Amino acid sequence: MELRALRYFVEVVRQQSFTVAAEQMFVTQPTISKMVKALEDEIGSPLLLRDGRQMVLTDAGRIVYQRGQDVLAAHAQLQAELNDLDTLGSGELTIGIPPMGGSLFTAAIAAFRQRYPKIDLKLFEQGSRGIESALISGELELGGVLLPVDPEMIDVLPMTRQLLWLVTRRGSRWDDVQQVALADLAAEPFVFYGESLALNDVVQNACREAGFSPTIVGRSGHWDFMAALVLAGVGIALLPEPYCRRLDSTQFSCRPVVAPEIPWEVAIGWRRNGYLSHAARAWLEVARENLPGQDGDDFMHAPSPGIAGTPASK
Repeated sequence: MELRALRYFVEVVRQQSFTVAAEQMFVTQPTISKMVKALEDEIGSPLLLRDGRQMVLTDAGRIVYQRGQDVLAAHAQLQAELNDLDTLGSGELTIGIPPMGGSLFTAAIAAFRQRYPKIDLKLFEQGSRGIESALISGELELGGVLLPVDPEMIDVLPMTRQLLWLVTRRGSRWDDVQQVALADLAAEPFVFYGESLALNDVVQNACREAGFSPTIVGRSGHWDFMAALVLAGVGIALLPEPYCRRLDSTQFSCRPVVAPEIPWEVAIGWRRNGYLSHAARAWLEVARENLPGQDGDDFMHAPSPGIAGTPASK
């Protein structure tokens, strides 16, 4: 049984989509489909069945999925332990970096490369949910995750807690308010987060709590593209406060969102009771020394243009 086919199958089940799995694994959808089909042929039984828009695991599929995660975790641990034979003299470490929040890791990445130049540090960009799954399966040792996570499965080192703010084009009716109740945005078109990102669920749940379902007119996992869509008049967006500090106050208005406040809490996660290589433990040590401040100073050291005078509560 080829590990690559097993890895692709596990990712398809996690994502409930061949297309999203292909995007996460950086291959084409036909490649994913071909490998899963080859796995089914080798086992001699279907693993997935279509039920409307959902995928349902067959009995064989459930066994392959459950045991497949164990196999992938064991393989990842084997590789980590073999790499550890050279301690920190060489080897490699892959860190999962979420698209939203990559700036939080910059100082630690620079410090780690300077301190351990012979370790090949690889950065794997993926949504928080994908990183969380990869940590649990053992495919990643460390990665950035959006809190909360299952404490029975993942241990964390908190990095920062920020609030999401409303971002609008200058000249809108929101220019003259100090803060915005989320329910007041019910009629607005939203530039939203990608469906594979944990922030998508966080904002969707907050909107439901406020009594409405948002009208989504565009999606992205990158804050600067979301802001560009806002500036083009496509819709409004909700971005973490530190990113709002980067926006031009002559073009954007940024205001705290309240009732409810929407937290953006990022942490470094690793599999609870899992094996951590010397390189991974060294990374955590460096990360602790370079944790970003809670006030967003890691993002920007200049004044905060375009932000309302009344700060959001921390």
